[in-house]
Amino acid sequence: MTYEFDGKKYEKASTHQKEWGERIIEELALQGTERILDLGCGDGALTVQLSRLVPDGEVVGIDASRGMIDAAQSKQGRNLRFVLMDINNLDVDQEFDVVFSNATLHWVKDHRRLFSNVQRLLGSGGIVRFNFAGDGNCSYFFKVIRESMALPSFANYFEEFTWPWYMPTVEDYRTLVKGAGFHNTEVWGENADRFFPDTEALIKWVDQPSLVPFMACIADQDKASFREFVVRKMIEETSQADGRCFETFRRINLLARK
Repeated sequence: MTYEFDGKKYEKASTHQKEWGERIIEELALQGTERILDLGCGDGALTVQLSRLVPDGEVVGIDASRGMIDAAQSKQGRNLRFVLMDINNLDVDQEFDVVFSNATLHWVKDHRRLFSNVQRLLGSGGIVRFNFAGDGNCSYFFKVIRESMALPSFANYFEEFTWPWYMPTVEDYRTLVKGAGFHNTEVWGENADRFFPDTEALIKWVDQPSLVPFMACIADQDKASFREFVVRKMIEETSQADGRCFETFRRINLLARK
């Protein structure tokens, strides 16, 4: 299942996602001629950075959200293009030297299928570099959202709800990757817990992207009250004495070569 996001709001709410991605991009040590596929490019900010580092290469960013692609389109350049596409149905008619993904693949449930698609698109010796949410991620938000979903006012909306994320343990993901056919594979976890500078920053992150799968289930007349309850509880749960807000962010990292 795919979800529709507001790319312009995400641009303002994704500071920590971009910080993680910038660090990973630096570690790639690109030579300047690589062909790169960015899975889940979002608003395109990191994809632009990749394109600047490969002036004689090419970068393709894909995302399943029209809102994200619309926000990214204005950033297209000579060696950079964006395509509306579901990661679960990768259909790109070219070969890549690097398949990159930052803060996206916890939205993809079937990583065996993902590995198969990546193997097909990756050239010999090509690099895979993923960073996505793992076990222990967003513990405060998950506590609050489960409490919110169970309230009598909203419970009927979630009777057939499917949890939208895949967040494995490092050990489970390491086992899964072993069967993917990559070489020189490294899988490791990362504690990226974060303090939001204030409640406004926290609320922006709650709205985009965290609440999106849940708001999609709720009738229009109840959306505002559901959001209000979640936001209020999140502020209560995460607020610190200095005005900041704390949330847990735990990451899974994959570095592999074909």
